[in-house]
Amino acid sequence: MSVFPHAVHVYAAQQSEPKGGFAGWATDLMERLGALGAGLAIALENLFPPIPSEVVLPLAGFASAQGDMSLVAALVCTTLGSVLGALVLYGLGAFVGRDRMRRLVGRIPLVKVEDLDRSEAWFERHGSKAVFFGRMIPVFRSLISVPAGVAGMRPVKFVTYTTLGSGLWNAAFVMAGYLLGDNWRSVEGYVGLYSKVVLAAAVLAVAAFVVVRVRRNRREREPAG
Repeated sequence: MSVFPHAVHVYAAQQSEPKGGFAGWATDLMERLGALGAGLAIALENLFPPIPSEVVLPLAGFASAQGDMSLVAALVCTTLGSVLGALVLYGLGAFVGRDRMRRLVGRIPLVKVEDLDRSEAWFERHGSKAVFFGRMIPVFRSLISVPAGVAGMRPVKFVTYTTLGSGLWNAAFVMAGYLLGDNWRSVEGYVGLYSKVVLAAAVLAVAAFVVVRVRRNRREREPAG
């Protein structure tokens, strides 16, 4: 028997194409496991960003509003999933470590070890805020865990700020699905727009870095006088 049949049926009815892909997989997972399925989907979303948290979180809230799962369980499980997924990436960063990272950076065109040193110094000063606010920024919400591991941020501090940031982010979208009822799907559009803006800003920042670094390298190679 379905764990939350009404929510799943509404989701399927709102799709313009057959249910499938990541969204369909996450929905099936929640249908079988309820709040635990939502938590597992969010944990995997940290590792595989194409899994749409903007679908999973509001759908979990909508299912809670329909009485198909506990709202508290949805909030707790999705936040726990976020923390567990972040810890995997944190562990990856810790495994790579500073020495390996420096060797890797030294092989990347246009990037210098000094860039890594500046990034590490910045993270030493602002790491807690970076982890907390980074959990609320699409794409970066997953990536921020890696430099935290590389920098050796204390696990307790990392888990604390990850839990706080993820809890706020998840609660906002779970509650949106809970309050919007059958219109929960509108959340996806707003988050999608937000994600595109963030991604565009990141692309522009990378492009600007490349242009500045290429020009600087050319000036350094030009003979004096």
